[in-house]
Amino acid sequence: MKNHTPIKHCKHCGEKVSYKIPSDGDDKLRAICDVCQSVHYENPLNVVGTLPTWGDQVLLCKRNIEPRFGMWTLPAGFMELGETLEQGAARETVEEAGAAFKLLDLYTITSVVYVGQVHFYYRAALTHLDFKPGHETQEVRLFSESDIPWDDLAFRTVKETLKCYFSDRASNVFPLHHIELH
Repeated sequence: MKNHTPIKHCKHCGEKVSYKIPSDGDDKLRAICDVCQSVHYENPLNVVGTLPTWGDQVLLCKRNIEPRFGMWTLPAGFMELGETLEQGAARETVEEAGAAFKLLDLYTITSVVYVGQVHFYYRAALTHLDFKPGHETQEVRLFSESDIPWDDLAFRTVKETLKCYFSDRASNVFPLHHIELH
């Protein structure tokens, strides 16, 4: 997996870990503490967000942070502990776009295998046009399909979600899409 930083110390006792296969029948290398024998599992991170729309336009945010500073994205970010997918998607949309909206159905689930992430995007219907960029956002703007800055989109997950949306919009049927990026 690209960008994987191995665990070096036990989060329970702080001692050194070694990568080995646990003796419980597991078949994957795991970080196991050399002292307390705690097994540390490394699992994908969840990214949650929305695809907010107003009529035939989509709301995008211009990033004010790295990675991909200055590029356009849908409002999204890492899910926090203690929140549902829906709560995380709503929180990120408010934080990044300052948008008021009605959360609709889960629209895309994208497994981004090469970085150990799963991205969940919900469709969202904007309830008014008063936006306020958060500290992670330079600008918030509505785009029609012909004006989408395709070459300046920050992430492949955003591009794939937008492609699904514009394709589905023609029939006004929005099924759940499962996408894999390797």
